[in-house]
Parts: sequence; structure tokens; C-alpha cells
Amino acid sequence: MKRFSIPFLATILVTMTSALAETPAAAPILTPAAPDTPRINGPSVFGVRPGSPFLYAIPATGKRPMKFAADGLPAGLKIDAETGEITGSLATAGETTVTLHATNDLGAADRKFRIVVGDKIALTPPMGWNSWNSYGPLVDQQKVADAAQAMVSRGLKDHGWGYVNIDDTWQGVRGGKYNAIQTNPKFPDLQKLGEQIHSLGLKFGIYSTPWRGSYEGHVGSTADNQDGTYDWIKNGDHSPNFHIGSDEERAKKEKRENWKLGRYSFAEQDAKQWADWGVDYLKYDWFPNDVPSVEAMDKALRATGRDIVYSLSNSALYDSAADYARFSNLWRTGGDIRDTWASISKNGFSQDRWAAYAGPGHWNDPDMLVVGQVGGWAAKLHSTGLTPDEQYTHISLWCLLSAPLLIGCDVAKMDDFTYGLLTNDEVLAIDQDPLGKQATQIFNEDNQVIYAKTLEDGSVAVGFFNRGPAPAKMAVTLGPWGILTSNDSGVRRVRDLWRQKDLGVFKNKFETEVAPHGVVLVRLIPVK
Repeated sequence: MKRFSIPFLATILVTMTSALAETPAAAPILTPAAPDTPRINGPSVFGVRPGSPFLYAIPATGKRPMKFAADGLPAGLKIDAETGEITGSLATAGETTVTLHATNDLGAADRKFRIVVGDKIALTPPMGWNSWNSYGPLVDQQKVADAAQAMVSRGLKDHGWGYVNIDDTWQGVRGGKYNAIQTNPKFPDLQKLGEQIHSLGLKFGIYSTPWRGSYEGHVGSTADNQDGTYDWIKNGDHSPNFHIGSDEERAKKEKRENWKLGRYSFAEQDAKQWADWGVDYLKYDWFPNDVPSVEAMDKALRATGRDIVYSLSNSALYDSAADYARFSNLWRTGGDIRDTWASISKNGFSQDRWAAYAGPGHWNDPDMLVVGQVGGWAAKLHSTGLTPDEQYTHISLWCLLSAPLLIGCDVAKMDDFTYGLLTNDEVLAIDQDPLGKQATQIFNEDNQVIYAKTLEDGSVAVGFFNRGPAPAKMAVTLGPWGILTSNDSGVRRVRDLWRQKDLGVFKNKFETEVAPHGVVLVRLIPVK
């Protein structure tokens, strides 16, 4: 038996049922519909650097029209009463707590919101959408614009999903006033696209690599020619969209030759161009993630005067984790995820060793979400290969891990089940908790795993995961979670987060049954 412990956690008891599992029925949609009365969602803290443009759209559900207000906004910021967008700039470091308001004909909601002006951004894990798992190399400007519109029309924005990120294959040749990477014909006007995304109250992300060429064979942020030209472009060995190789067979052979750092870096030029386009997020993709290249792009991004969330990919080196935490906001901790139980298990249940490096401003990234209609890596969409229970496990585990949440599905084609997975505000609040503590395993035996995550308010989120083929009864002994007190009674109010309902008040032990490959996600709240 192998046991795991964190301070103040009590003994865990797990009992397996002896009967083999029957084929489970399709899991119900557990997330209750949001009420028509206003409810303010999303993080309760937001970080910005001094002098950087400020953009935060208050995520709120409820019947429209809705009016927004904010008490105590510092000088330099203003709020749009119709959209709830807070914009402006703050010149001086410091913290301010404001009160957000959302009102409609049926009621009102208030929420405290902390604005932190300082060196750190991404004080909670980023939430948004990335193009790769939907469209892969077939992405284009219209598809991204449509995805941004769907984020609003399908209501994801109201639950805190804020980024719309282009992955690989937008790149053309170098040029423009900075001699930076310009777009290929699939993306005729990235600045216009950025403006469209911002007009929806969303943020705009882009992709690059410090290699000479990206994984898909497009121009990177280094070159072997001092003027930033590339021989395979000058000699015409490329597709109309500047994909290396004049045909697919040549590309397969040639693009790997560019998976290396070039002699000359254009990180500064590229960062300036992205800032001019209004970019808010960079996925920087190569292996290994060498620290000099990581630091060089960090300096280039900061020099633009624009807050650009900095994401490292692919398969970060554990020995460099401390440097990644200094120079970036998130880093991939494993290989590319696929929509299989084996893949999400490998990526998700292996994060404990990284936990010490997670916290406000820097996050471990087990890769994107594979729910809904996915398959862009195969250029053909299909329903995820995960069962409903496996999808609940996927979302629950990523939220406990304080992982960045990037949707990979076609948002416009979401069914009601996928919508319920992505819009449960009590579950998402575990991911967005401002304490920023990554859950760790407190028990792992016979395919039964329990994670615990201490939250800012002193409660604890606990995930009971059954990786085995049979149902399992799992129990946790209720002890002094969080801050240890001499008079702790061992009494906790237990709340089912997916169903958003209290299960009762329990003393000494809470027990539940977990479906095969399923999860029970609860919040343990001290009772005084």
C-alpha cells in the first residue's frame, strides 16, 4: 500500500465493491441551469502590470438586458454599464478591492473583486478556447472569428471563458515595420481579427516557436539568415500558405530539419508585432524548452508594454520548472493529449511532482480539454472518445489541479451535455480559487485516487476518482482540514459541486460510491 499525505489531512478509507461493473448508462447532465436572476461568475482577483492596457469583462449569467456597475474603481479605470467591460490603465502598483454589481428586472448580484497591479499576471489559470483540437492545420481567420462569436452566443463568456487562441499555421513570411512574422493568405488581417475578438469582451491569443520552423512547417522566431529570410521560402519550396515543402510528402521529410534554433533571433520583432495586433496570449511551442529561449521571449513580451500571457509548450523539463515559473505563466507538463481514457489519465494523474511550482501567475498545464466535438489533429471532427463519466473526471481533475482550461471543441456544435460540463460555476470556481493551490493526492491504491485542495476560504475541495472497472465505495475521515485548530470538531458540511447541492452535515467520515472511471467532487466546509 502506498499512502500520500499533506499537513492536517486525516486517514483515508477506500472499500472496493466485489461485483464487476455493468455497462454504465449515459451519465446525466448534472449541472443545474443558471437562474434568470443575475449571478457574477469567474475569478475574484485580476492581475495587471503598471501601465498595461486593462481589459476585464465581468462574467455574469442571468436574463438580459443586464446592467453593470463597480464601486471603488481606482482612477484610470471605467466600466461600461451595458457590457460590464472594465477598461483603462493603472500606473501605480498596489491592490484595490472593488464591488461588482449586476442587475436585471428579476434581481441583483454583488461580488467583491480584487485588482492587483504588480509584476504578476494570470493570477488564476487562463480559461478559453484554442483552435487546434477543432481545426488543426485547417484553421483560418473566419473559423476563429466564428469561434469567438460562438463563445458569446453559447454563453461561455458568461462563465469566465475569455481567451480565443489561434494555434499553428497562421504564419507567412517576415516583413512589416518590424521585419516580424506576417500572416499567410488564410489570415488576411490579424489586427482586424484581434479587434473583433476584443469587441466581444474576449482576449486574443497566437502561436509561435523559437525554432526556425514550427511543428507544422511554418516560419518560427529564429532564422539562419540575418535578414530573417528562409531558404525554403526563397527557393519556392512551400505551399501557397508558406507551409514548408511544395507538396505533403516533401513537407514530411523537410519540416523536421527546421525543428532547431536558428542563428538569429527575432523574438523582439515578433513580440512588437503581436502587441500591435492586440495579442493577449502567446503559446510558444518547441522541445526542449531551453531556459535561454524562454527568458528571451519573456523579456521581449514585457518590453512591449502589453500584458501577454506566456504559455510554454511542449513537454517541459522538470529540472527547469523553477525557471519556467520565473519567466512564464504556464508550461506543458506532458505530451499532447488525445480523447482517450489512457491519455487523460496519463496527463492528469501524474501532476503531483509539479505541485510546488504552481501558484498565482504560474501554472502547470496538463494540456487542453478533449470534450465535445474534437479531432483537429486528424482534420476530421468526431465526438470525444471519452465516456460521460470520463469527461466528468477530466474536468474535475483539471479544476482540482489549478490547470489552465482551454477548450478544444467546436463551440458552435456543443451539445447540452458538453455545455453542462463547461458551465458549472461551482466546479470552475475550484480551478479559479485565488489561493492558487494545486490539489495533490492524499490516497492512491488499487486504482482509487483521492485529491484534496485547500481553498482560500478555508474549505477543502476533494475529488474521489475511480480509475478501475468496478464501482467503488470511497470514504474520507473528517479531520482538521486547512488551518489546524485545537477544538476542531470533525464536522463538515458536504456540498456536491456538480449537482450544486448540499449532501448534509457529516461528522468524522464522509462516504460515497464512485462509478468506474468516474468522480465525485465535493467541497468540505467547516461547521462552527
